[in-house]
Amino acid sequence: MFPEQWSDPDAVRRAATVLGDDARVNAPLGALTTSRVGGPAAVAYVANGLSDLQRAAEAAATSGLEILIVGRGSNLLVADRGFEGIALFLGDAYAQIEFDRANATVTAGAAAALPVLARQCAVPGIGGLEWAVGVPGSVGGAVRMNAGGHGSDMASCLIDADIVDLEAGTGATRDVSTLDLNYRSSGLQNRHVVVRARLSGRRAPSSKVTDQIADIVRWRREHQPGGQNSGSVFMNPPAESAGAHIDQTGLRGLRIGTAEVSRLHANFIVSDPDGTAADVVALMAEIRRRVAESTGIVLQPEVRMVGFETAPTPS
Repeated sequence: MFPEQWSDPDAVRRAATVLGDDARVNAPLGALTTSRVGGPAAVAYVANGLSDLQRAAEAAATSGLEILIVGRGSNLLVADRGFEGIALFLGDAYAQIEFDRANATVTAGAAAALPVLARQCAVPGIGGLEWAVGVPGSVGGAVRMNAGGHGSDMASCLIDADIVDLEAGTGATRDVSTLDLNYRSSGLQNRHVVVRARLSGRRAPSSKVTDQIADIVRWRREHQPGGQNSGSVFMNPPAESAGAHIDQTGLRGLRIGTAEVSRLHANFIVSDPDGTAADVVALMAEIRRRVAESTGIVLQPEVRMVGFETAPTPS
């Protein structure tokens, strides 16, 4: 089935043909994100090795469709109409985690979940990565956007990463110094797929690591909402807090349709169970408009917008 909702169903057909029986057409995408709003992907495909990644690249070249590399969906907002492209997921082959206690290093596949990595570090007694328990994303996504929290980030602990260039069809190990990691960004392009990361920690008693993780989890429960949300919606301005600006503008609890500014943390937007991405985007635009009007600061989205023609702008 090649739904007519897509502007070029023939391109969807060509991509699916190249990917073979493992391709899923009109596959859930928005529902797999932490906001759980938004539509499907035209095609979805799970890669478990270099040959799979090369096949995905071939499908994109043959069809002309864009590839979207999807981690755990914690920083994605998918349009209600969906994403007319190839949603590429990394499978279990890329989710392995290995520990070197003697050198206090961790080697993790890009599909490994950050909270899992943080918790598993307690077993061999490797500290320094406790912050990752508070980031509900994948290792690969964390490298790509230099994810962080609780006083640390990927740039502070990444040693190197294995990167596959989909255009070239080859992979290489790149030192952290070559990745241009900055606040919630990196120099990686859409064609780059992070498949593995090597991280540095420090030797620490398992009990201490466990206690610090518990403290972070407790803090998150007290200060950040659960439910359907994409995490921090806007990036912090230099030396300032986006959440503080939103809060001081009096926007906690502001609602548009099925989306509401969290009453627990103003830089979170929580969606109703039957929510729409359109309502989230409308609320983002209104937040930006009011904060800009009140403070002169134009907040920039941290959440990645997928399938939208334009990003939210102040009106």
